[in-house]
Amino acid sequence: MKEQFAKQLFAAHAQAGTAVPKSAICKFTEDILHLFFPQLAEQKFTSERDVLLHIDLLTNNLIKILSGMPLPEKAVPELLSSTFTAQLPFIYQLLLKDAEAIANEDPAALNIDEVIRTYPGFWAIAVHRVAHALHLLHIPLLPRILSEMAHNKTGIDIHPGAQIGSYFCIDHGTGIVIGETSIIGDHVKIYQGVTLGAMSVAKEMAKIKRHPTIEDHVVIYAGATILGGNTVVGSNSVIGGNVWLTESVPPYSRLYHKAQIKVSRSEDPEDSIIFSI
Repeated sequence: MKEQFAKQLFAAHAQAGTAVPKSAICKFTEDILHLFFPQLAEQKFTSERDVLLHIDLLTNNLIKILSGMPLPEKAVPELLSSTFTAQLPFIYQLLLKDAEAIANEDPAALNIDEVIRTYPGFWAIAVHRVAHALHLLHIPLLPRILSEMAHNKTGIDIHPGAQIGSYFCIDHGTGIVIGETSIIGDHVKIYQGVTLGAMSVAKEMAKIKRHPTIEDHVVIYAGATILGGNTVVGSNSVIGGNVWLTESVPPYSRLYHKAQIKVSRSEDPEDSIIFSI
């Protein structure tokens, strides 16, 4: 029995080949963020030439990573890597806008530097921007590895396929889920525990839009759940905490969950309700 099990596992390992070390993928991601934001880097660049050398290093490291992963037929790691590197200026500008949005929207944020250094929401957005660029190049697996790295570190689960506009603000962020076919416009703010999900998880829905569309200037408060590929939240709307939404709402809508809370008071403490747990 043991020998048969060992044979089965050996065959699986042999078929899988050599896996790309997770440490290499983590370093690749960190190197991009260190390039963008000197606040996160241990060493500063001393010249423009150093910056160019770092970009070349990123390109070469991505080639190595892609060369060790299964790619679509006729895909060339060198071409994919250079195409991705060419998008770095665009990703950088988007992230500056995201950091600005968080700093402007959160009264607890002192400045953009604090957002970049400490906010898990910004870190999750930054990794998503990188993962999404790789996703658009039809690179398999790697974008998902990046998104799960961010999920593991921040508790924020954003599928790399999700389309997110500029000035995106995540406040707190823990427990946020943004599904693969979600479309989010510009100047959107999302709080912790929000789900942009599908109405069902049937496998036959894999190739269709099954997650909602959030238009520009929408605020979604903590615990709200918005489901369905045909569900559109119109621009300038506010979705209150714990709202469950499965149908579209027009622009400038205000949705809220009305809680039924009763408060009673007794003059005599002995009349208080005692709970034993």
